[in-house]
Amino acid sequence: MIDSNTRLIALLGDPVVHSVSPAMQNAAFAAAGLNYVYLAFPVPAVAIGGAVAGLRGLGIRGANVTIPHKTAVMPFLDRIEDQARRIGAVNVILNDGGRLTGHNTDAPGFLAVLKRSGFEPNGKKTVVIGAGGAARAVAFALRAAGASVVIVNRTPKTAASLAADTGAAALPMTDAGFSEALAGASLVVNATSVGLPPENEATPLPAKFLRRGLIVFDIVYRPQQTRLLRDAEAAGCRTIGGLEMLVEQGALAFELWAGQPAPRDVMSRAAAGALS
Repeated sequence: MIDSNTRLIALLGDPVVHSVSPAMQNAAFAAAGLNYVYLAFPVPAVAIGGAVAGLRGLGIRGANVTIPHKTAVMPFLDRIEDQARRIGAVNVILNDGGRLTGHNTDAPGFLAVLKRSGFEPNGKKTVVIGAGGAARAVAFALRAAGASVVIVNRTPKTAASLAADTGAAALPMTDAGFSEALAGASLVVNATSVGLPPENEATPLPAKFLRRGLIVFDIVYRPQQTRLLRDAEAAGCRTIGGLEMLVEQGALAFELWAGQPAPRDVMSRAAAGALS
């Protein structure tokens, strides 16, 4: 029951209509018996400063931050947690008495899913497609876990910047670039939005570069079976879908806002139900 004691968590992004986070987090709050509600707000880039000020002014408990604001939101916060500052991207905001702190749960969420799948990054060559906020979290996580990383991105300048920040290599998003990047690689991660509706049949990686034994992790979760994952399975690759990362990063965010363990099973079922 929503009443005058209900605490609000906001999702700030553009677009947000596709997000299953409201279904997932509201199911978690209900299961935990918490008087919280999670709402999605479409926020254009020019309004992100005002949206953050609104969190403070209205006493909103916290927020998730998604595309395209994960980096742009940082100057408007009072404090950035160390890992988020190193990554250069924030996906969770915690409001503690009017003091707003930015966190990044994408990186630990990604690593938790990867290790749960049985993959140990240490000493392995990995490829990250993309150079935005999600790609930064993935690249920093892999480097911290001891993997070598190659960044492949449409914009060479952005790829080079992320590579310099993480101690990775950068290659162009061309046939020659993909061929060099994937030579000897154990893991490739799509950290772009390619494959999201309405371009469900788009893929960031041509199928001809996929081979048996490669692990393909697509952070896109809608649809659950992206074109990239279908191509990867057909080529004999191991695959990991984005829904697992969504749930894990969301669980870590829940724990920051609520100060108690997240009901991961409930969150997973609610997210999968919302997608279907």
